[in-house]
Amino acid sequence: MVMDTIGVGLISVGWMGRLHSRAYRALPDHFPELGVQPRLVVAADPVPEAREQATERLGYERAVADWHEVLADPEVDVVSICSPNFLHREMAIAAAQAGKPFWIEKPMGRYASDSRDIHDAVQQAGVITSVGFNYRHAPAVERARDLIRSGRLGRITNVRGSLLADYSSDPAAPLTWRFERERAGSGVLGDLLSHGLDLAQYLVGRIASVTALAQTVITERPLPGAGIVDRSAAATGDTKPVENEDYAALLFRFDDGAVGTMDSSRVVHGPHAEYTIEVYGTAGSIRWDFQRMNELQVCLDGQEAAGYTTVYVAPGDGEFARFQPGAGTAMGYDDLKTIEAAQFLASVRSGRQLAPSVADGLAAASIVEAAEASLADGAWHEVARVDGPLTFDAPTPVI
Repeated sequence: MVMDTIGVGLISVGWMGRLHSRAYRALPDHFPELGVQPRLVVAADPVPEAREQATERLGYERAVADWHEVLADPEVDVVSICSPNFLHREMAIAAAQAGKPFWIEKPMGRYASDSRDIHDAVQQAGVITSVGFNYRHAPAVERARDLIRSGRLGRITNVRGSLLADYSSDPAAPLTWRFERERAGSGVLGDLLSHGLDLAQYLVGRIASVTALAQTVITERPLPGAGIVDRSAAATGDTKPVENEDYAALLFRFDDGAVGTMDSSRVVHGPHAEYTIEVYGTAGSIRWDFQRMNELQVCLDGQEAAGYTTVYVAPGDGEFARFQPGAGTAMGYDDLKTIEAAQFLASVRSGRQLAPSVADGLAAASIVEAAEASLADGAWHEVARVDGPLTFDAPTPVI
């Protein structure tokens, strides 16, 4: 098969930038009929060690310090934006204006206003986009969506979700940009709950209104020392207040009358990445936990045994067959990003928005915006409607 070459540019060579790069490289193996051979052209990062890693480990032909050079390069056909939240707005708008389709991580902006500006720039430019809602692509989630959307669970009555992580549970861990309002925006609302809210909409439908509560559990953290500032950076003895929430809980209503609850923490002790979604209907229910990504708990009226049956995903569920030959052999997190890369490049090649779009990113940000309004006054708030190619309510994409 003759492969079309697509030139890739990367902005920010952190953990997620490395993951995007591996996903592009894996495409010809897992999605050969896509007919695409990604060419890793150029990566941008202000840190010299990161630029060295881009060329020597990841396979980019060259690396630069200034991200503007990535967008200006005529050999770059698509761009991955993997920088911290506070840089997303400027980079994404510039990519849209340069006519470059882009794959951006979530939250798409620090605030809904950032996300709205990105969405508007994309609408005006007409470029294809992708937002990193990777949990959609788990084959168990795709199977759950088929059950729900086909009516097997009956009328959906309620949804329960929880996104519990311990990555910030150590109070001695340094205060990185994630804890600063100006650079991160919200805390777990944008960082974790945006994933859960997108999952809820992908499975059930649009969330229409919300009320919320939140708290900051660890109110101060030590300032980071010299060097690259990440979760493992050394800390000084000086401290600074944490400016956003460590925990948040939401009540919400869907357009169709179903209701839901969802909470999230980044400071719990016990769960590492316990991201769960449960959907209940008048004829059954499903439960899924990311930490057991390849299993789905299913209860349906009329099944032989009462209660839940554990279903192990297998060929025929989502894109599972591209990665493993049979049930019981597990897919991993990186595989979800490979599916995401495939949906992005399939969207670019076809001109149809198959991947989660910036409209989906704005939809999640709009729920967070309504939740933050609720935090201020304790009331229920309507979620702003979003125009544009929303994919959470579209048919399951076929690559």
